[in-house]
Amino acid sequence: MRLLSLFILTAFIQCSAPQKEIVKEERSPEFEHNYTNGPTPWTSTEFELEEDDFTFAIISDLTGGERPGVYSTAVAQLNRLDPTFVLSVGDLIEGGTEDTLQLIKEWDSFDSRTFSLNMPFFHLGGNHDLTNPVMRKIWLKRYGPTYYHFVYENVLFLMMDTENYEEERLIEVNSARNEAMKIIRGEIEGVYADTEYANMQEAKTGGISAAQHEYFKNILAKYPDVRWTFVLMHKPSWKLEGDMGLEPLEALLSDRNYTAINGHVHSFSHRKRNNMDYITLGTTGGFQAEGDSMAYDHVTLIRMAEKPVITHLKMAGILDETGNIPEPIDSN
Repeated sequence: MRLLSLFILTAFIQCSAPQKEIVKEERSPEFEHNYTNGPTPWTSTEFELEEDDFTFAIISDLTGGERPGVYSTAVAQLNRLDPTFVLSVGDLIEGGTEDTLQLIKEWDSFDSRTFSLNMPFFHLGGNHDLTNPVMRKIWLKRYGPTYYHFVYENVLFLMMDTENYEEERLIEVNSARNEAMKIIRGEIEGVYADTEYANMQEAKTGGISAAQHEYFKNILAKYPDVRWTFVLMHKPSWKLEGDMGLEPLEALLSDRNYTAINGHVHSFSHRKRNNMDYITLGTTGGFQAEGDSMAYDHVTLIRMAEKPVITHLKMAGILDETGNIPEPIDSN
């Protein structure tokens, strides 16, 4: 009985004594890049720290005749899904003009909707965004580099510019594109498929300059042991053979795990290349060809577990608590 009483007394004293508070050490997410001043292509560096299996999202093309309200709805849906950050694969504005005021208006409209995201957003340019020297100058002033990289929690992201030609060639491509667009808009007679632009390799796969290749070559050498590498581009430059395509970088990527993702086609597809995933995204508000069953609006979620867990979510199936598609952030 005395032993029992002693045990109860000891337990009471231990429970009554002030307990030392266990403070969990907080840390900031690991986010690396090489820009120290000037504009950057991301909206924020305020990341919500998660476990090792963080999740990020990707949006695809808005253009070729943006359908009102679709991207704004995607923003509302992404806020519900709550990824750590959101990436893009280009064609964010209609563009295709040298009218500075019009371009600024279009970028202001895109940014006003994008700033409603509750997480950082990373810009990437497509042909609608970077198709002529004037547009490239506006991009540089607003968002900084047209190609760049960053590392988040030991995962490397290569953000590529597939409109990366010498200025003389850029002007030639843009001139041919302007003529082709007149046919699409009904301003002149003709068949788009017969135009000079439609038959240019640049219209299909874009191009990557030697300087850009050298940049990413150095980045891959700097980060040889990351968990995974993601290669994002607008046009599928991996379809272009030779030095202007992705081939030189694919040789450097061959000894690591990576995933390549592009837009531009406005129709979803997936294939294995070099035993890795190559994904062409659909749209997030852009033009859709009638009768194409793979042309749909979606957002992509990637959970970075030991290997990426990639999930494509059709926007028509992302519903709120009432069973309806969430209201757009705004009506633009």
